[in-house]
Amino acid sequence: GPFEIDEVQGSVADEFAKYDSLIVGTPTWNTGADMERSGTGWDEIYYSEMQELNIAGKKVAVFGLGDSVSYSENYADATGELHDVFEALGCKMMGYTSTEGYLHDDSKAIRGEKFCGLLLDAVNQEELTAERVKKWVADIISEGILEGGSTVSFAEAVGPSSPAHAVTSSDVMEAEPSHVEQLLKEIDESPFGYVAHYNSRTDKTMWISADGRSSYKTNGAP
Repeated sequence: GPFEIDEVQGSVADEFAKYDSLIVGTPTWNTGADMERSGTGWDEIYYSEMQELNIAGKKVAVFGLGDSVSYSENYADATGELHDVFEALGCKMMGYTSTEGYLHDDSKAIRGEKFCGLLLDAVNQEELTAERVKKWVADIISEGILEGGSTVSFAEAVGPSSPAHAVTSSDVMEAEPSHVEQLLKEIDESPFGYVAHYNSRTDKTMWISADGRSSYKTNGAP
């Protein structure tokens, strides 16, 4: 890792088996939906291929990207579904964070009194991203995500403010704390123009603006 989840559809079990721990992330595009909220490749495997996985006990931390002002009632909802699918498979979930300091009114990513992972809002609170990432990385390390020399990988779906180069590397890395932090920072940075997110199953491409505020779909690969 890191890798984009679309790239491993059909071989998710083999890919996940390579790692003791996973850090997984998603945007939210199907705002307000009860299920399959991400609008990305995660939705294609949640209730099909992933249900066949034997990953009980694997350490997992989740993160999500969203706009807490424009979608204040549904801030980063897809992160909650991502968390719940892994939790239902028996994974050891880590990285819960405080909801304090955010601008949202509600979110399906809240479990108890906390977010189920790290939520980032590069649209309205970009200045807080670096510190939030730094603290979260320190927290999941203290919770034991690297214990026992764990090999950690990032699995993500391209979404708001997610550069393709940050999620498509095929190199397997031993996750040093500084490398983990740098990768999460890269995920929150954006290139100019639109990022192409191709779904081979539907043969459609979603083009997402660098600031995450607009998108459109085209038929076929980019």
